[in-house]
Amino acid sequence: MTRSLMLVTTSLIFCAMASSAVAQQRSNSSDMTDKIDAIFVPLADARTPGIAILVVKDGKTVFERSYGVRDLHSAVQIDQRTNFRLASCSKQFTAMSIMLLVHDGKLRYDDKLTDIFPEFPAYGKSVSIRNLLNHTGGLQDYETLLDQAAIPGPGQPSRRKWTDEHQIQDAEVLSLLEHTDRGMFAPGTKWYYSNSGYVILGLVVAKVSGMPFPEFLRQRIFAPLKMNHTVAYVRGKNEISNRAYGHSKEENTWKQTDQSSTSATLGDGGIYSSLEDLAKWDEALRTNRLLSKDEMQPALTPFVFADGAQPRWPANSDRPEGAPALYGFGWFLDPYRGQVRMWHYGETMGFHSYIVRFESSSGAANSSASSDPLTNLSIVVLCNRTDVSPESLALQVANLFLDSAN
Repeated sequence: MTRSLMLVTTSLIFCAMASSAVAQQRSNSSDMTDKIDAIFVPLADARTPGIAILVVKDGKTVFERSYGVRDLHSAVQIDQRTNFRLASCSKQFTAMSIMLLVHDGKLRYDDKLTDIFPEFPAYGKSVSIRNLLNHTGGLQDYETLLDQAAIPGPGQPSRRKWTDEHQIQDAEVLSLLEHTDRGMFAPGTKWYYSNSGYVILGLVVAKVSGMPFPEFLRQRIFAPLKMNHTVAYVRGKNEISNRAYGHSKEENTWKQTDQSSTSATLGDGGIYSSLEDLAKWDEALRTNRLLSKDEMQPALTPFVFADGAQPRWPANSDRPEGAPALYGFGWFLDPYRGQVRMWHYGETMGFHSYIVRFESSSGAANSSASSDPLTNLSIVVLCNRTDVSPESLALQVANLFLDSAN
């Protein structure tokens, strides 16, 4: 065999091997797509509210699909631009806003609540911004205070001051808290998931930055990342494009249940976004677009008590009593099947949401592609219905990636 023929033969062999590898990769990708699709297809159709799912691996979208409709009146199909209320998944954006102000030198994590709001009761002198971020501030629950503020009707049982149509606003939450004389516990001594704390953090952003919280979000996060359709919704002041409406199932019948008396608060859960925009948010986190890796570390460091003990979920919560409650700034941080992860769920009237990001064991959001099945894997599940668990669905998807490596 001549040298030239040997070169041609060798080249053909390498080409065949490369072609076979590409074909195998495509086959594996198609197989994974089919498996993910099979999880969601049975859950929704053109006559039901639905679900949108995004899966990103190593910075590339590997699955993006939607099922069901935005609302039952228009029957418009959900797509990647449909905006869902994120509920408590909004907290990661509130935390980022605080961190950006720290980056600007306008705020410190150890600043106290009374440094920002001097009129706050004396116990606020020991509540730090850091306490509010990691749910150790001990502020009383504003929804409990809201119930206690019901107005007695003449000759009738008490009626609520706030309703679906007359919703409580952030400033009114602050006012309720300013009329308390103590917190639930001394700051830093217990962990208690606090919507009150995150409403106050949104007000801190507005006070320190000198602009309304929704505008700060737009200028400092949404616009730079080209999340052009993501908004902190304020009725009468902005609009939600491609809006999904929330639904609940009652006796096998769907009912639109989109708003409640607490749906207008912002820092704890008022943001609407879509798969398209959340892919941009995920990319920004992966590449440290808004803050450096070092600046992000406080958000990715779980709170522990002074004696080193981990917080635990209390009784009467939506998690098993005593389960670890590892929380940084706007993110839960407990691992899953031995894998490092950051995650958050959102539950509100008519909506459930879940965002999970698996990273390298070093916690580096911008680490390079890895053979580890979960490294640099992000999953977003958004639902405009409350009869499914987006967390359970997302972890089923994560399990597919884990199992594919075995």
